[in-house]
Amino acid sequence: MSLDDDAREYHREDPPGKIEISTTKPTNTQRDLSLAYSPGVAAPCRDIDGDSEAAYEYTAKGNLVGVVSDGSAVLGLGDIGAQASKPVMEGKGVLFKRFADIDVFDVELDASDVDEFVGTVSAMEPTFGGINLEDIKAPECFEIEERLREEMSVPVFHDDQHGTAIISGAALLNAVDIAGKELDEVRVTFAGAGAAATATARFYVSLGVRPENIVMCDIDGVLTTERAEAGDLNEYNREFARDVPAGGLAEAMEGADVFVGLSAGGIVSQEMVRSMAEDPIIFAMANPDPEIGYEEAKEARDDTVIMATGRSDYPNQVNNVLGFPFIFRGALDARATEINEEMKRAAAHALADLAKQDVPDAVVKAYSDQPLQYGPDYVIPKPLDTRVLFEVSAAVAQAAINSGVARRDIDLETYHEQLEARVGKSLEMLRVVLNKAQNDPKRVVLAEGNDEKMIRAAARMESEGIATPLLVGDRGTIESVVETRGLDYDPRVVDPTADELEEYADRLHRLRRRKGLTRREAAELVRTDPNYLASVMVEEGDADAMLTGLTHHYPSALRPPLQVVGTKEDADYAAGVYMLTVADRVIFCADATVNRDPDADVLAEVARHTADLARRFNVDPRVAFLSYSDFGSVDNPGTRKPRDAARALRDDPAVEFPVDGEMQADTAVVEDVLADSYEFSELDGPANVLVFPNLEAGNVGYKLLQRLGDAEAVGPMLVGMDKPVHVIQRGDEVGDIVNLAAVAVVDAQQE
Repeated sequence: MSLDDDAREYHREDPPGKIEISTTKPTNTQRDLSLAYSPGVAAPCRDIDGDSEAAYEYTAKGNLVGVVSDGSAVLGLGDIGAQASKPVMEGKGVLFKRFADIDVFDVELDASDVDEFVGTVSAMEPTFGGINLEDIKAPECFEIEERLREEMSVPVFHDDQHGTAIISGAALLNAVDIAGKELDEVRVTFAGAGAAATATARFYVSLGVRPENIVMCDIDGVLTTERAEAGDLNEYNREFARDVPAGGLAEAMEGADVFVGLSAGGIVSQEMVRSMAEDPIIFAMANPDPEIGYEEAKEARDDTVIMATGRSDYPNQVNNVLGFPFIFRGALDARATEINEEMKRAAAHALADLAKQDVPDAVVKAYSDQPLQYGPDYVIPKPLDTRVLFEVSAAVAQAAINSGVARRDIDLETYHEQLEARVGKSLEMLRVVLNKAQNDPKRVVLAEGNDEKMIRAAARMESEGIATPLLVGDRGTIESVVETRGLDYDPRVVDPTADELEEYADRLHRLRRRKGLTRREAAELVRTDPNYLASVMVEEGDADAMLTGLTHHYPSALRPPLQVVGTKEDADYAAGVYMLTVADRVIFCADATVNRDPDADVLAEVARHTADLARRFNVDPRVAFLSYSDFGSVDNPGTRKPRDAARALRDDPAVEFPVDGEMQADTAVVEDVLADSYEFSELDGPANVLVFPNLEAGNVGYKLLQRLGDAEAVGPMLVGMDKPVHVIQRGDEVGDIVNLAAVAVVDAQQE
């Protein structure tokens, strides 16, 4: 089927459309319904009647945006009317929810004039925390936004104007920096003089471009003072009329440093590009076809052409989704009365700064492993980069506070954590450990220090104050990666080919000589096997923790630290634990990586270590030993093993957490099953530590939860070691490495 047919089927599939309303409070009992509606609802109504601000406390207003349109200027479709524009407005709601967790009511108004439109929208102020105007034709859109901003005390934002302005403004800040030019000196030519072009030109002036350096063209040519005096221009684009000779776009582009296209496809030739100043900046943003194609523009010049379009299949996509969800998020959370110029500039600068940072591997993968690094082909972040939420929303909220339009103060450190919680429970849980690590960073040795991911992870650990990383590897290789990636990082390197390692060889020999290891073999191992060198560094106290496994199979990566560091005095076994977050629940699964067929003593030991790990995440453990049997319903050696482990822990006075088993998985995690059928259980709620009967079950169980249950997994985290050692999975991303480093630091803090 064609794309059009696929889209029709996508929208038509039951239930039709793309959005729905869901409840956020229980509605299961008569009591629930009496709280949700009559008679209980009267209490919050009375409170709001006494103080209108209480609406933000008792209702969804603070997270609800109205996407409002008359369908008079739908992108690529024109004036199709209010009803036909509804799929677009629903789609806008999807983006608000997907990227910033903002709820939306789409409102399509069949309004005949500006007065009717403004009156209708302003009357809806009690419903919404903000208004996003969409697809309204010029020049009416200017008047509508101006009047609504004056009449309403919630943020009003016309995305078609300001979204493109802010995103391309961020791109401009970085493009000018890369091209070695000054913002107040560049000459800018606009193709297009409608709402988006006019708002973008105004915003560029707000960023520092001199108004006299902007030339704007419409379909009839350059906007000149002569045309303005003749009444050929509207009151909004008239401000960009210049006292220059009449001419077309070709003349306007001669010598220009920047071209901004917000008009129509195919109107710029390679000759026009060649007429521009050296190292030109070209933002050809007409959709779906830009004013000049990406390849054509690049091929027109021998110098550096920084090119951006509105398309996702080329570098530097100017996509409004980088702006409006996060701008509204910050504005709503600060309860701003408007979205002002300071907030828009803050958004642009935050986007520009983010593009200069190291790009997460997950983002690179999402864009087919494109090389994403600050430079001519990467001047703005990608929409799927979750950091945009944290950086832009926080910057906007702070700007609202600083400019005096916020009705609520925000602690930015706490706010950042609140935003992380909106992305997923795993980030919220990891923040607990990251904060602990930052309070007292420790030395973490990274055995695979030559690997680019390890080097980037080390740079992040240091910049975020999580750890002091020590990289085992070739000093020249590591420094070359730092330079190539443009990392602001001075690495600490342990180079096996250059540094003095005799002390480590002696120690390894003393530890393993009764296992048949000669002194010469020990010296060879610390020179050639970074896992042995890193393990001895930890054992000797020259590092506080160790990470490895990125380029090794799990068993081969685990063997050296087990031989050198060993397990705790009170432990005979190590185990691998995954933390899984499913919706708002957190579950620790053990053992999923180490012990193939543990007996009852091993299971009990694994449970103790995993409970300790849960506490490091500020989770009070409730431990369930899993089986295919419920509390003796099947009796054989396999079911007795978890039953005996549970009994041993219950009988141990040193164990301070609830534990029970054996039980089936649904019994362990479904509160109703546990309470209704097994009220005698020691668990006072659903289990959050699941101990699997063997390695096969553990590995299968956590992967099913991760893949079919859409659970987010953190780990594996190695427990039971005498000193902190974690073996990451092959192919893990930089963020995974940093997170496990934080866990290792917290482990070391407790040593």
